[in-house]
Amino acid sequence: MEGLQGFSPSLRFFIELTDVKTGTWLQFITLILLTVIVYKLGFAKKLSFLKNVVIYSCLILGCFVLLIFSYGLPIVEGLAVAAILLVIYKIRLHQERKHKSLDVEE
Repeated sequence: MEGLQGFSPSLRFFIELTDVKTGTWLQFITLILLTVIVYKLGFAKKLSFLKNVVIYSCLILGCFVLLIFSYGLPIVEGLAVAAILLVIYKIRLHQERKHKSLDVEE
């Protein structure tokens, strides 16, 4: 499939794995999953159920825009890197808090 050179690596992978329509849906689902992970790890606060519904609805609508950009730009790859960095940050933050709580008890 030589006509796929202009697409982002993740979309090209999904299209080569399946077909164009299914590949696009897989890209969209991947975008939604990664944006939810990044939101939860980096920005989420305790909110009521209705506010969460509004937030996640806006996230899904925003993923349509990201899907358009992800045809040519590595959006999924960038979100994956952001998610990995936030996971590392949360692990280190948890370890630091655990270490400080042990120091206070002693």
